[in-house]
Amino acid sequence: MTSANTLLAELELIGRDPSTGGYHRPAWGAATLELREWFAGAAAARGLELSEDGNGNQFARWGSGPGALLIGSHLDSVPDGGPLDGPLGVTSAFAALDSLRADGFVPARPVVVANFSDEEGARFGVACLGSRLATGAITPASALALRDDTGTTLAEAMTQAGRDPRAAGPAAWLAEVSEFVELHVEQGRSLIHQDAAVGVASAIWPHGRWRLEVCGQGNHAGATLMADRHDPMLTYAATVLAARRVAIESGQRATFGKLAVHPGSTNSIPSRVDAWLDARAESEAELERLVAAILNQARRAADLDGTTVSLQPESITAGVTFDPGLRHRLATRLGAPLLPTGAGHDAGILSARMPTAMLFVRNPTGVSHAPSESAEPDDIDAGVAALALAIRELA
Repeated sequence: MTSANTLLAELELIGRDPSTGGYHRPAWGAATLELREWFAGAAAARGLELSEDGNGNQFARWGSGPGALLIGSHLDSVPDGGPLDGPLGVTSAFAALDSLRADGFVPARPVVVANFSDEEGARFGVACLGSRLATGAITPASALALRDDTGTTLAEAMTQAGRDPRAAGPAAWLAEVSEFVELHVEQGRSLIHQDAAVGVASAIWPHGRWRLEVCGQGNHAGATLMADRHDPMLTYAATVLAARRVAIESGQRATFGKLAVHPGSTNSIPSRVDAWLDARAESEAELERLVAAILNQARRAADLDGTTVSLQPESITAGVTFDPGLRHRLATRLGAPLLPTGAGHDAGILSARMPTAMLFVRNPTGVSHAPSESAEPDDIDAGVAALALAIRELA
């Protein structure tokens, strides 16, 4: 029997930046391809049936027949991400199976460990691409045409990795799965405050990504009077500050985490600034109001600076309320608190097609998507035990 802590140690150096301690595991990159090989090896070591759909989602099946219980998470990361977001769910799934098999448990229906492709959306801009494609939440044509920062399309990246992008799209395995339970490190500090090692998700806030384009007039940084400038960077800066103020006042979330300045010259006033807004709110109506308020503030700044702005949605995910019966059953059986999350997950995408639930493992730092993301070994073991108990309950 192998613990999740031991399995996580096997992944410790894959895609890790030694200077920051963060992980760089973009979809279809060298690190994630190595992690796919690790997943295949973990499945083979346990005698599990390995398969992969046309979207790059991997599956390791224990048992045969319909009505499978799906567990697992993802192995890709955001740039300079933490060690647990995704990998904790996959390693805990294998560890839970090891524990159950060591106890002589035989499931009445199949249990399948999943590694979903491109959950973070860090490379191509749309989160949960593997589960979106599988469920039909995005069309293959739209997904395959997405480009990364180098101009490589998803179709080209899949081809370079030895996959046939023509196979992407709605997946047949959905008809064989009855529920999905995803274990994940908590992205926040609710469990710290509630003195609980494990929690059960109640809901996911609606959220999305928008591209802000600010256009101005490129000019010389030294020769152009301050009063004569039409600087898109000033408009962008005012928009960032306004977004923070609006989000705080409404109790929602707004983040500008990615920026491209054109032409990118130190001694030139930019001609254009592209920035990406991540916005999240407790309801769809609040999210619409939040984004509209930010755009309104951007337009006001643009009027003052003599620039123009536009805001285009790149991906929007509706709010998710996890299956009430399933979440209540797990919370009661585990004696675990219920908590909502502002982070998106594959479980949220799959909830449109089947009952889904999420288990969270306490994170003492409360930090996620960064190197200091963590969980205590004992809490990880508690998460594995909770997942094993969930499998006993459901399978």
